[in-house]
Parts: sequence; C-alpha cells; structure tokens
Amino acid sequence: MSIQEKVKKKTHQFVESKYMLSSITTASFLESTIVPIPLEAVLVPLMQARRDKLWLISLMATLGCVIGALFGYAMGYFLFDAVGDWIISTFSTPEQFENIKQSMQKQGFWFVITLGIVPVPFQIAMLAAGATKYSLTLFLIAATISRSIRYFGLAILVYYAGDKAEKMIRKHKTKTMIILTVFIITVWGVVSFI
Repeated sequence: MSIQEKVKKKTHQFVESKYMLSSITTASFLESTIVPIPLEAVLVPLMQARRDKLWLISLMATLGCVIGALFGYAMGYFLFDAVGDWIISTFSTPEQFENIKQSMQKQGFWFVITLGIVPVPFQIAMLAAGATKYSLTLFLIAATISRSIRYFGLAILVYYAGDKAEKMIRKHKTKTMIILTVFIITVWGVVSFI
C-alpha cells in the first residue's frame, strides 16, 4: 500500500471515528494555545466530508478555542511575570506586545474580536487580556463571538458551496479577511464614537 493510500485510509477512518468531534475540540484548543497554525486546513475538508455534522464540528471547534482562550488568559493573568518574556519573544516583540497591552486597556473587547477573526496568532490577545487583568467575562464573550464568526462562517460556506468551498477559500481568503477586518474596525470606531 502506498503512502498516499495509507494517508487516505487513515483520514477516512478519522472522519468516520467516534473520536472525530473530541479530536476537533482538542485540535482547536491546541491551535489557540500552543500551535499557531490555522485549523481551517483541516476543518474545511472535514466539514465537506461530514456535512451531516457540519454545525456540530463548528461548535466543537469554537468550544475548543474558547477553552484554549481561557487557558491563555489564565497564563497571562497568573504566569506572565514568570514566562512573559519567553512568550513575547516566541509570538511577538516587546514593542508589539506593549502596543497590544495599551490597546487592551483602551478597547479590549473590540481588540479581542478583531484578533479572533483575522489570521494573527490569537495567543497575543489571550495573554494581553490576562496580563492586563482585562474583564474575564468580556474577554470570553469577545473570544466566543470572534471564533464563532470564523468557524460558523466556514460551515456556512461549506453548506452553500459544498465541494467548491476549499477553492473559494483559497481564491478569496485575503479579500474576505480584509473586508471582515475593515467591517469590524468600522463597527469598533462607530461604537467608540457613540
């Protein structure tokens, strides 16, 4: 059996496995905490293969990410003094992190929503929220909203585009991220102005 056939067989076994949903939750947790690699590369093909569980896959991915966000917030809150320098050097620079902390203090809710949607490591928002002692409730609401937009948006795309979803994402990902970012920043500005 060739390597490609083995991978195909393992992928099919995973897609049909009773552990598929818990694995998605775990992968989403890991993606939001220690592995800054977008989960979309796995989610879209999985959603296409299991359209019967499309909304549940989105829910479990969102749940894993929110649990990961809570973990990241706790790290920022309790351990930032001990591990903050290592985390900053791994995911950012001291100057970027200082800007992020200032943004958290001024506009934390919208800042978290924006970083939760755009393809920037979400770990930055989690650690900054915890390190600045930002409201946990508002942080979790913003993280849930942003990640729901991201994962349920993928589900909606797969629901309507079917097998063409991956091709559409590749073709329009940059434009979509720009439009979403501009929209969120516009809403953020309007709300701040009012």
